[in-house]
Amino acid sequence: MENKDIKNEEISLKELLQKGKEWFDYILSQWKIILVVGLFGALLGLLYSYSKETTYTATLSFALEDDKSGGYGGALGLASSFGLDLGGSGGGIFTGSNLTELFKSRSMVEKTLLSPITLDGKKISLAEMYIQKNEWRKNWNKDPKFAKIEFLPNDDRKKFSRIQDSIMGVMYKNLSQGALKVGQKDKKVAIVNIDVSYPDELFAKYFCESLASQVGNFYVETKSKKARLNMAILERQVDSIRKELNGAITGVAVATDNTFNLNPALNVRRAPSSRRQVDVQANTAILTELVKQAELAKVTLRKETPLIQVIDRPILPLPKERFGKLKGMIIGGFLGGFLIVFFLVFRRLLKQLLG
Repeated sequence: MENKDIKNEEISLKELLQKGKEWFDYILSQWKIILVVGLFGALLGLLYSYSKETTYTATLSFALEDDKSGGYGGALGLASSFGLDLGGSGGGIFTGSNLTELFKSRSMVEKTLLSPITLDGKKISLAEMYIQKNEWRKNWNKDPKFAKIEFLPNDDRKKFSRIQDSIMGVMYKNLSQGALKVGQKDKKVAIVNIDVSYPDELFAKYFCESLASQVGNFYVETKSKKARLNMAILERQVDSIRKELNGAITGVAVATDNTFNLNPALNVRRAPSSRRQVDVQANTAILTELVKQAELAKVTLRKETPLIQVIDRPILPLPKERFGKLKGMIIGGFLGGFLIVFFLVFRRLLKQLLG
């Protein structure tokens, strides 16, 4: 019984080898078709390499330090024990992956496009530079609706027309869906990398640096907003009470002058001076507490203001990526040959099944 099984396996192996040889001979017999299609694929790959633009990649990396546990924790804890509200954190809205998504938001990208740059000795916005590089104005000049459209540096986004909104939307879509990449190489490392890939080297560099600056300013301002508002309120209160105190001190001096060498029997004349002295004492006590809170508010503001430290900036010349001609021919030829072989095999199998 075992000898029969071994014999059947040997026969099956022989049949398999025979089938393989038949398929190999069949594919070899079609070498002319495969060669022609492969050459055609190589030609398409070569044409694609010519049409593919060289892209430059600007990379900026930064580290984010936002420590909530150390530093001034003791002072803030002491203030809290006295019931003093010195302003809390800006929250965890822009932490982790949320921060990377902030870079890709339409608001940040559009603010970056309206950032001023100097190109050929002229101050323009990044949006104008993008329009120039893509030669959009050649077609715009033919249409009166587009002929006078311009994007000035630091222009007010709220005053844009519907056409300007549409143009900004197109620029945002083009940049956010391929040109812009933001992320952390390692989740354990708090270093964020910004990559901007674009056919124009200068635009990639300027856009990368301006985007990092816009997002950094927005992030710091948002995280420390509550602490800054609290400190501003306390500073106004300190100034107001100090004026009241100075006025009360002056009032005491005036009242004292008016009662100098006054007849002891006329004590009612001393009442204004006494009232002014009470005002001085009350305002002094209030001012002392407000100054304490204002100083603690400054400590809180320093703690709530995160530190964004740029590690690497894009430096010219930028790394460039080019789809080489040889690479295009090899890939195109391989894909063409693979597809024609697949087609020939499928066609023969179909004939065998139908025959």
